[in-house]
Amino acid sequence: MGTKRKRRTFTPEFKAKVVIEALNVESSEAEICRRYNITEAQLSEWKRQFVENAVTVFEPNRKQSDAATERIAELEQLVGRLTQAVDIQKKALDWIASNRSEE
Repeated sequence: MGTKRKRRTFTPEFKAKVVIEALNVESSEAEICRRYNITEAQLSEWKRQFVENAVTVFEPNRKQSDAATERIAELEQLVGRLTQAVDIQKKALDWIASNRSEE
């Protein structure tokens, strides 16, 4: 019976550091893999992902900011409605309390 080895996970920062080091060509890929205890296949995959997604660094964040602006507007409207509801409840409670004291 063999024991299962726990799969390691790496942070995006770590992956970027290793890939950038590999792209700088100061060390061979084999040396980098030994240094960080990763396989050459893993390093190749990270490099592929890095290069494929590099263009997104230069894309404007307009889509994300537009969605965030829209969500903020929705939340502001909700806060306004909730504030009105609380004000109405306070006035109703004040009215009930004042009518009870008159009895």
